[in-house]
Amino acid sequence: MAKATLVSSAKCFGGFQKVYRHASEELKCEMKFSLYLPPQAEEKKCPVLYWLSGLTCTEENFIVKSGFQRFAAKYGIIVVGPDTSPRNCNIEGENDSYDFGTGAGFYVDATEEKWKTHYRMYSYVTKELPSLIDSEFPTNGKCGISGHSMGGHGALTIALKNPEKYVSVSAFAPISNPTEGIWGQKALGGYLGPDRSTWTNYDATMLAKSYNGKEITILIDQGTEDTYLEKDLLVQNFVTACKNTKIKLEARMQEGYDHSYFFVSTFLGDHFDFHAKHMCL
Repeated sequence: MAKATLVSSAKCFGGFQKVYRHASEELKCEMKFSLYLPPQAEEKKCPVLYWLSGLTCTEENFIVKSGFQRFAAKYGIIVVGPDTSPRNCNIEGENDSYDFGTGAGFYVDATEEKWKTHYRMYSYVTKELPSLIDSEFPTNGKCGISGHSMGGHGALTIALKNPEKYVSVSAFAPISNPTEGIWGQKALGGYLGPDRSTWTNYDATMLAKSYNGKEITILIDQGTEDTYLEKDLLVQNFVTACKNTKIKLEARMQEGYDHSYFFVSTFLGDHFDFHAKHMCL
């Protein structure tokens, strides 16, 4: 496994906000990720929260827009933010639209011939990146996962398929039923092909309906003025699917809030409180 190379580092709330790059074996390209190292990491091992960003984002958006570092420093949580897709893979069409290809990996392992070599974000986020983080940073084995929009979709589906890996999961305005939404149908069809039966493995609503893992608690915040709610996110479908399952869901509809980082930053402290509780901090 290639080691991570430091790109930048800035002191923030007593810890350090860093960006690294490394050669990814899963994605067959160079990738960047952000990592906040809290001040507590100087003296002890810390839990990790993986943050998955949304469409068009890089590893940078969350670290400059959300203000999460204040909460990570308070609780002593390492926060890792991968990029949202492979980059510069020279695949025809990868830069043609904002919602497919570059910046839109959808946290799936593609099976279509054109995309399957590089677009393996599911395996990258669940296997390669955690292995790298655990080998190079003072982690204590406890992990949480969260994300926004496409990243919320990633957080939910990854946690539901790997409940033993994560002690906590939350999401902001997640794409919750992609097999029925505009963004999701385009992405899943493009990466996985026309057989819709293969799409359900990356659909949080479908995974919730068949979930038989350990009891899992999920926190979701969703703005009522989110313009993507009815056609792309379909959060209510996930809420319905979680009823009478071992998924304990707290879904909060936040009056007047939209899809932006103004919304995310407003409720991010609550999410860190939630993750810290489940990480026993």
